[in-house]
Parts: sequence; C-alpha cells; structure tokens
Amino acid sequence: MSLSVAVAGASGYAGGELLRLLAAHPDLEVMTATAHSNVGQRVVDVHPNLRTAGDLVFTPTTAENLAGHDVIFLALPHGASGALTDELGDAALVVDCGADHRLTDEAAWAQFYGGEYKGAWTYGMPELPLADGRMQRELLRGARRIAVPGCNATAVTLGLAPGIHAGVIEPGDLSAVLAVGTSGAGKALNPLLLASEIHGSAHAYAVGGSHRHTPEILQNLAAAGGATGSISFTPMLVPMSRGILATSTARLAAGVSAADVRSAWQDAYAGEKFVELLPEGTFPRTADTLGANIALVGVAVDEAVGRVVTVTALDNLVKGTAGAAIQSTNLALGLPESSGLQTNGVAP
Repeated sequence: MSLSVAVAGASGYAGGELLRLLAAHPDLEVMTATAHSNVGQRVVDVHPNLRTAGDLVFTPTTAENLAGHDVIFLALPHGASGALTDELGDAALVVDCGADHRLTDEAAWAQFYGGEYKGAWTYGMPELPLADGRMQRELLRGARRIAVPGCNATAVTLGLAPGIHAGVIEPGDLSAVLAVGTSGAGKALNPLLLASEIHGSAHAYAVGGSHRHTPEILQNLAAAGGATGSISFTPMLVPMSRGILATSTARLAAGVSAADVRSAWQDAYAGEKFVELLPEGTFPRTADTLGANIALVGVAVDEAVGRVVTVTALDNLVKGTAGAAIQSTNLALGLPESSGLQTNGVAP
C-alpha cells in the first residue's frame, strides 16, 4: 500500500525533481503538489518532462492543503518552510529541502539568514561519519522531521568529512572552490542567469565567507571530527544547468602518509551505494552524475605543499537535494534506503 505524499513548492527546480524521482518510487505516491504563482496550472504544463503527472494541478501552499498526507516534502525558499511547519502538527513525516532547520547554532542562523530561528531537525546526510563512531544514517531511522542538506554543503562535506573523522587532515585550514550549475540559484528570474550572460562565462559569488552554506559545512565537519574548524569557501556559477564540482583542500596532519589518506576515504565509503571513492589517480566529472543520486569523490595528496586535495562531483538537484530527501525519507520510514533512486547518470 502506497503512502500519500504532498510536495510544497513543486513548481521550482527542486520540487520538480522531487516529483520526477517520486514518480518511480514503489511506496510513495504524490497526491498533492503546491505552488505560488503557478496555482491552477497542470504540473505537466510547468514541468513538461513529467509526462506521468497526468492531470495533477498545483494548489496553493497552505497547511490545509498539505494536511492529511503521510509524507510532506517542503521545497520552499528559506524562511518560508519554518512558519509553515508550525501549522502541520505531528501526524506526517515532514522533510524540509530548505535551510530553515539545518543549523544547530541560533547565532549562525541570525548571521547568515536572519529572521526567526525555528530549531534544528535531524540532518539528512546518511553518509556523514560522526565523531562518536556512528553514522548519521542511524539518527535518521524513525525520524519524523528531517532537514535536507544544502547542495554545496553536501559536496564539500562528502569531500572532506572522512579525513576530518580519521584525523588525517587538519580542520583549521580548509578551502573549497566549487563550480555550480545555474539551477542551484533557483528558478526565479535573474539577469545574471540569462543565457546571453552565463554562456561562455563563469563568475564567483558570495565571496569572502558570506555564502549561507558556510556554517552548515563547519557544523558537519565538527560533527565528524569533534572539533570546530575553519574554511574558505568560494562557489562559482558556470554555464551548465546541473551539477557541482567541488575542489576542497586541507593541510595534511603530521606523520600521515598518502596511504593513510587513501585508507580514510576507503573506510568511510566502503559499502556506500550513493557515495563512491574513485580509483587512485581518477577524478570525477559532473556529467557522470547527472540525474543520479550519486556523489563521486577523487582524492590526492599534494606532497609539495603538504595538502590533501579532494574533488567531488554530484547533481545538485538529486544527491544535492531531492535524492537526498528521498534517501533520508526511506530510512525514516524503514524502507530500503535505495527505493526510488538510482546511481546511473544520463549521458551524453
């Protein structure tokens, strides 16, 4: 018997990706899709790729329209889901793809987001190793409120967390530069995202430690290693619709060999279905992850400067958002973790 699902903010990129993935889920059935400006339109007219949506029509995003479902996914701008979740009660599993419930530090929320702090929910990154020896996966089982990670935070965390957890890299001198597809900026009209502006160009944004995923990354790495670190994090918009390629570096800990480094990432991701460490000397392409709930990681040691370099590729809309939401939902509901998800990308 299928569980009923509502997706709020389903007209956007993340919401549309949730609808696409849920259409193939054997145990979850979308009954309601809500929106704002697209209310009254058919889903297939806003997302022409979703041919199986049939005559499903967008309804207003209200607590009344979301109530009565077994699972509620929220794909709303930051600040919007927090107010809404206050009205949803405790009957449904609620999964927030926005930022409102990611941060455990109220001061960090005030600094990077502002507005009322709504508290932290169970963090939806199953593969995050925790300092106490557990995996975040264990905390997701049976959860009723889940905060889906940010896409950039996912790429950087998966690239660095194994090294922090194993103590083979130092937490206090981290850097990350990311090439990010334009869908990461959302679907709202923005002159900088026009084809004539982005084609053949790349530009950095949120430079100088101002990106809102910075405290989330530090929170994750502290959870992995038990100590607070620091990171210089610079994302760049590049002319591709999907994908993140995160190049992250860290200072090698004293007395650590290249073999020790390799072992740390091998141990962390051994047996993981949705995070794969590539063979030594091999580094991922974003093209190999498109449409798939997979993060591919390459690791190297730059002996000349004593730094570890990791390169992580993922689809920001799948493993970076909607796929992570469904993976975490499967764990919370006691379903097979991979239900409705695949690791094969789309090529060319």
